[in-house]
Amino acid sequence: MKTSGKRTGIFGGTFNPPHFGHLIVADHAAHELALDRIIFVPSFISPHKRAGEEHAAEHRMEMVRLAVTGHRSFEVSDLELKRPGASYTIDTLLELHSLYPDDLFFLLLGADNVAEFHTWKSHEKIPALATVVAMNRPGYRAPEELPAISGMLTVEVPNIQISSSDIRRRLIEGRDIRYFIPDAILKYIQQTRLYDS
Repeated sequence: MKTSGKRTGIFGGTFNPPHFGHLIVADHAAHELALDRIIFVPSFISPHKRAGEEHAAEHRMEMVRLAVTGHRSFEVSDLELKRPGASYTIDTLLELHSLYPDDLFFLLLGADNVAEFHTWKSHEKIPALATVVAMNRPGYRAPEELPAISGMLTVEVPNIQISSSDIRRRLIEGRDIRYFIPDAILKYIQQTRLYDS
């Protein structure tokens, strides 16, 4: 068993846009699992998203950078943005292992993703590369009701009723989102007019 590296959480997603919910559950998981760091990995094209949702990858990357700035254990990686085609977790984990061979990896997943885990590319190989961590999400089954994955841990995180899709909808409707995302991201969205219809 490896002992010399960092305990590293991997938190992937489209982050379109990143919001306080992402940050709160990541911070909570870091504490509960005694992680040294969490690497946020924005996807280029998620195989589970509809066509068109992969737009503005460079903007999503910059928003995640803004979101994690100032947090001592949060980092961001552009691995998936640099890799052409759909973003598969197995490929990202293999690349992270080559970059940080001594680290112990923990793959942070919402309960909705755990429920679909069996559909992922090479899903049977993932538990050997990272401990799968199931986090509860509002509206989804409790972790103990989810499919069994080898070595899976469960972490109870705060149920934050915020979603990126709701934020985008509010922007289209001209509603206020200042309490959903950090000020730096709100300013970035306003300056770039990123979600203007």
